[in-house]
Amino acid sequence: MGKESRARVLGDHQAMAIGRNIRVSPRKLNLVAQTIRGKRVDRALTELSFSPKRIAGTVRKILQSAVANAENNHDLDVDDLVVSQASVGKNMVMKRFHARARGNSGGIEKFFSQITIVVEEKREEAPKTEAKTEGKTAGKAEGKTAGKARKATVKGGVKGATKSAAKKPAKEKK
Repeated sequence: MGKESRARVLGDHQAMAIGRNIRVSPRKLNLVAQTIRGKRVDRALTELSFSPKRIAGTVRKILQSAVANAENNHDLDVDDLVVSQASVGKNMVMKRFHARARGNSGGIEKFFSQITIVVEEKREEAPKTEAKTEGKTAGKAEGKTAGKARKATVKGGVKGATKSAAKKPAKEKK
């Protein structure tokens, strides 16, 4: 009898929340949305809670709603969620006027916007990536210290000494 349910737009590992009629311009809202795109949800929530922007609190609520949708409606693991999309769009515009000189008026536009946040479940395979990064960082650190020691010995100083120590001549006593 009723209307047929709509086909699911998102994938199986995604959830969405939309915030509409947010009283801020889309340009300002996009600045806040840029800070959370592609980040893990827990990291994005902490960044929004400490953001100096006024609208960050509203975006935080919408992100929390997306996380709740993922957990309750789609049975996704909250610890593995990543903000895959944060798109900002225009909404209505309130038009006001400001009285100007000689009977004229100046237009004032008060913009509203909306934000759509999509979170996605991505599992990380930590053991493989850690082994690779540990070898790279250890090699880089050794290479830097070895390079400094080589530079000091080339300058004629003692191995491990700094450049400034190698340049200073010894003072003669009279």
